[in-house]
Amino acid sequence: MEAVDPIRTENLTKQYGSILALDDCSVTVRRGEIFGLLGPNGAGKSTLLRLLLGFLRPTRGRAYVESFDCRHQSLAVRRTVSYLPGDPRLFRHMNGHRVLTFFNRVRWGSRRDRFLRLAERLELDLSRRVASMSTGMRQKLALVVTLGTDTPIVILDEPTSNLDPTVRREVMQLVLEAKEQGRTVLFSSHVLAEVEQTCDRVGILRRGRLEWLQVLSELKRRHRIHLRLTDRELARSWKIPPELAEHLETRWQENDEIELETRSELTTVLQWLAGLPLSEVRIEPIGLRAVYDRFHPVVRKGSPA
Repeated sequence: MEAVDPIRTENLTKQYGSILALDDCSVTVRRGEIFGLLGPNGAGKSTLLRLLLGFLRPTRGRAYVESFDCRHQSLAVRRTVSYLPGDPRLFRHMNGHRVLTFFNRVRWGSRRDRFLRLAERLELDLSRRVASMSTGMRQKLALVVTLGTDTPIVILDEPTSNLDPTVRREVMQLVLEAKEQGRTVLFSSHVLAEVEQTCDRVGILRRGRLEWLQVLSELKRRHRIHLRLTDRELARSWKIPPELAEHLETRWQENDEIELETRSELTTVLQWLAGLPLSEVRIEPIGLRAVYDRFHPVVRKGSPA
């Protein structure tokens, strides 16, 4: 029997009047992978997550979680998912222990001993009332409830917001451990470094559209090469050899300066570079930041939007 992908959307669209919050999104999240969603506020990340959970109804298109239709079988969907919203709300009159007791009783797959281990790892004081907790402490408590519940799928919306760098690292380690346990993780984030270090694949949303989808192990093999030739005549007649056309592309060229981008491993390209009359060469990994900035460039003060 063919394996079913745990999360799948087909032309998923959500429109509010003239505002297109999510536009024709088709994506599949594979079993056991960590999939990251990137994009600024308003790009459509939270809308996509809420559509998957059945909190919103799509304008058109479909979404499935573990073969359940997200619109018509939302209760079945939520039984298979642990969800951390971007703005978690907890019972303010309860202390941390009572919050965990409540979720342990009402949520299938919860185990109090697991909750307590996670709380200890995140250095969370469970004796304090939620109302007196800092924003970061409340975020930790919500993470304990989400990651401590045994479901095949975990959906996290900005999981490390309001956390200090040490706790952020611990949370990302917990996400990796969830993958090791065979769970599928989908999370949205603004923190490119966390996504790059943790995710198997990443999608970039822009104005509601999924503009880019990449296996991160492939991206990490790609590099940008800046070079300057000593022979200006050669620079003017510059061409990538046909045998390297599938490995390289020219990003820009001006006078004797050239910028190239690799599509695969460097080995073959380096052999060719060694035979060129170079006065300068610099090789750097492309990284997720460079790709992200193509779709969401930084608008500097004084520059046109």
